[in-house]
Amino acid sequence: MKRRVTTPLFFLFGLYSFLLSAQANLLNAKKPEEIGVKTERQKNADNDAPMDYGYVDDRDIMWSKMTWETIDINERVNYALYYPVEPIERSNRKSLYDVLVEAIKSGELEDIYADSYFTEKRAFEELGSTLSKIDTTDMGYEQLNAGERLSPEYIDRRDITAADIREYRIKGVWYFDKRQGELKYRLLGIAPVAPDVNFMDEGIDDGSNLVELFWVWYPGARQILHEAKAFNNRNSAAPISFDTLLNTRRFNAVIYKEDNVQGDRYIKDYVVENSLFQLLESDRIKENIRGFEEDIWNN
Repeated sequence: MKRRVTTPLFFLFGLYSFLLSAQANLLNAKKPEEIGVKTERQKNADNDAPMDYGYVDDRDIMWSKMTWETIDINERVNYALYYPVEPIERSNRKSLYDVLVEAIKSGELEDIYADSYFTEKRAFEELGSTLSKIDTTDMGYEQLNAGERLSPEYIDRRDITAADIREYRIKGVWYFDKRQGELKYRLLGIAPVAPDVNFMDEGIDDGSNLVELFWVWYPGARQILHEAKAFNNRNSAAPISFDTLLNTRRFNAVIYKEDNVQGDRYIKDYVVENSLFQLLESDRIKENIRGFEEDIWNN
């Protein structure tokens, strides 16, 4: 006797319908303007928030290793952090860089620092020389030399945009929680990296002029990154938040520095001018981290 498969089919159909509803009000909109606007009922039922990390007592950390990694946005798997390079208003999609900068401008994101050690805090006004360049053309200098008022058309302004971002650098700690008996990762900071705005248009494109624009203390940005959605290539009806994407490590990254006795020196400082060996050293550090958990249970 053949078994009926009605229940699994209805289950899959229901799941698909649920995922479609992730685009707010898509199937109930009477006008295009209503797409993406949640109804009052949806707002009242919406208790979505970033998943809490949970408290970890220092005594429960049996072992830890701090690492710095670079995420190359030229790799296809990392495209979700880069695109769209211009905001798409109709779907409220933005690149990770635009999400961070807009939150900094509005004052919603305050935990901005000059480096990955989070010792020197920065305000948005202090980032001006890093994010933009203002220059005067030759015609403008002629006006000034003649004692005339500088005309706006003779002022060149170059702002760093999402399209200029080449990579992201992240800082995090791997630790073994002896209470739960597993190896975990906690993301602590993230920084967008772009060419130096002062030399961006001079044809220097060998990677030597890349600068960290600012460092964000990640735990303080989680709510902002949770509300901002990245494109889900597997199902466009179920976008994934930037917070989930980063915390679940849905990207490819290469370690470029670890905490060590030599003052957290870069891999490139002791593996000099050999990209292949630098990559192999990065993989060696990764394998040492992964192997720690296995060694714990095998000993």
